[in-house]
Amino acid sequence: MSLTRWEPFKDLMTLREAMDRLFEDSYVRTGPRWVTARDIARCDLALDVYATDEEVVIQAAVPGLGPDDVHITIEGDTVTIRGELPTPMENVNYIVQERSYGAFQRQLRMNIPVDAERAEASFENGVLTLVIPKREEVKPRTIEVKSKE
Repeated sequence: MSLTRWEPFKDLMTLREAMDRLFEDSYVRTGPRWVTARDIARCDLALDVYATDEEVVIQAAVPGLGPDDVHITIEGDTVTIRGELPTPMENVNYIVQERSYGAFQRQLRMNIPVDAERAEASFENGVLTLVIPKREEVKPRTIEVKSKE
C-alpha cells in the first residue's frame, strides 16, 4: 500500500481557467446555431439594427432567399421576420456543414413609434434591408429662439 499526500488545491481551477470558461460560456457560440423547441428545429437570424433621426433600419443576411421567401409583419412597435432557408443537398457525406437551414422567425420590439404604412424592404446580395420611418411625434424638432427686442 502506498501513501499519497492529500493536496486540497489540486482539483481547484485557477482564476485564469475560471475566467476563460466564463467568457466561453457567455460569448462563444459552441455547436451549430440551431435551437430545438417543441420538436421544431429553427435557426437564429442575426440582425443589425440602427436608428437615425428619421427612421429605423433592420438588416439581416438571408443567403439563397428572394423577396417572395421572406415574410415581414409589423404590429405596433414589434417587427416579425420569418422564412425558410433551403435545405442542403441530400445523399452526400459532409465533411463540414456549418450553414444554417430550415425555418426561421425573429421578433424585435423597438420601443419606438414607427409608421408601418411607409415601411420598405429590399434585397441586395443576400442582405434584407427593412427601412421603417419613425412617426412624426418622435422625430427631433429644432426650435428657433427669438428675441423680444
